Amino acid sequence: MSYQIIDGKAVSGQIKEECRIKAEEYRKKGTEITLAVVQVGNDPASDVYVRNKKRACEECGIRSLSYELPEETGEEQLLELIGKLNADKTVNGILVQLPLPDQIDEKKVIQAIDTKKDVDGFHPVNAGALCTGEKGFVPCTPAGIIQLLKRSSVEIAGKECVVIGRSNIVGKPTALLLLAENGTVTVCHSKTADLKEVARRADILVAAVGKPKFITADYVKEGAVVIDVGIHRNENGKLCGDVDFDSVAPKCSAITPVPGGVGPMTIAMLMSNCIGSVDVE
Repeated sequence: MSYQIIDGKAVSGQIKEECRIKAEEYRKKGTEITLAVVQVGNDPASDVYVRNKKRACEECGIRSLSYELPEETGEEQLLELIGKLNADKTVNGILVQLPLPDQIDEKKVIQAIDTKKDVDGFHPVNAGALCTGEKGFVPCTPAGIIQLLKRSSVEIAGKECVVIGRSNIVGKPTALLLLAENGTVTVCHSKTADLKEVARRADILVAAVGKPKFITADYVKEGAVVIDVGIHRNENGKLCGDVDFDSVAPKCSAITPVPGGVGPMTIAMLMSNCIGSVDVE
């Protein structure tokens, strides 16, 4: 069957343009939206993400403050910086790039960020708000997945949705968001019995496994929509996802590519959270 490519670059471009217009409106009213990005050490993948976030801020008219701390930075030092940024009324969003070096407790750092500035949506208060349907920041990748589906005219309500992966950053929040859109949701993980059989029930299959090309055609039912959250480099150095695109795509009605699918959406939704932070009381 012929399948639709869900174009994350195009959808993220629309969202960033909407953010740019809103940021401009706020600026005219005298509010400059500001994101503080904190990076400890120089993990190569983190360097790329931080660079992309700064570029997106420029595109959207959001001021970005950059704090690049050395690898040996202590936990106290980092918590002190977060305390200052929490207190700074000109800062709307605070993002601490993960992973952090071993000497720093990630949980402590996430919990130290003011919930009204937690644009990553990782604070337990925001995670709780997502569970109970209250207002709060939603993690960027799951929020991006929902936007991809909605803006590609994929109906979620009443559909059988299977999420493979149960991380706090992607799997769990994606399941909750699909549930909020009235999907019937199953969450699978490493202990799921007969994963293939469960995955084959899905009208919408979200792969957040963290293993390259793990999802092959025999996991996918004819006509399913497949969202690939993974990003890896294969043996030839080419980017690939958790889904074996070439075998899976012909069975799908719609599928996200890697690169150019979910990836660009994560940063677009970060920009959207920054804009939303202005209205958080």
